[in-house]
Amino acid sequence: MRKIEGKNPVIEALKSDAGLDTIYINKEMAESAAVKIAMLAKEKNVIVKYVDKQALARLSEGNRHQGVIAEALEYEYKEIEDIFKLANSKNEKPFILILDEITDVHNLGAIIRTAECCGAHGIIIPKHRAAGVNSVVAKTSAGAVEYLPVVRVTNINQTIEELKEKGLWIYGADMAGEKYIYEEKLDGAVGIVIGSEGKGISRLIKENCDSLIKIPMKGNVSSLNASCAASVIIYEVLRQRGI
Repeated sequence: MRKIEGKNPVIEALKSDAGLDTIYINKEMAESAAVKIAMLAKEKNVIVKYVDKQALARLSEGNRHQGVIAEALEYEYKEIEDIFKLANSKNEKPFILILDEITDVHNLGAIIRTAECCGAHGIIIPKHRAAGVNSVVAKTSAGAVEYLPVVRVTNINQTIEELKEKGLWIYGADMAGEKYIYEEKLDGAVGIVIGSEGKGISRLIKENCDSLIKIPMKGNVSSLNASCAASVIIYEVLRQRGI
């Protein structure tokens, strides 16, 4: 079982039919918040248990539960075809984030949240040497992980080749890029590769990208946190798509 912690993540998980089993609510929680969650749980036939704050502390994995924790089935990773189905259902060109060994679960959750908010259709992560979806990711994404397909693959380079065959143009975010993000055409079918927190994009994956793009920088610090860099690029894609 995985845990989903926090009011909004639990509410979004209920709305999206995320396979919740039991919800634990602090019996001292404000009545309005508790009633809303309990009503949604009743509609979805999810068990609700009212417990004290000590019990919640024992259950919590991140100690950021806000008085509510849900136990759910393990996250079910999606397939690449699920991403394309989502894009097709919206009559939009696919927009995919490809994360190269992002190891910080907070970064992963933040990227998922921004990507879902801005209309991306999916996230691709590697199976090894990278963060996976857990309770911290669910909390940090504010429930967005229940709506945006996350695909876990064995080989990122092979997946990039598959995406190219499906018509995507693959951009790598790298300060060595020849063009700034606003100088490239990002309103088509695109995949954006975001590198790891310390090393950036690995050499082989960088060589497999169609183009490298960079974010304008002016200050003394020459790089951004992975989730911040991803957010800037995601919003540039959104801007170019006319939103």
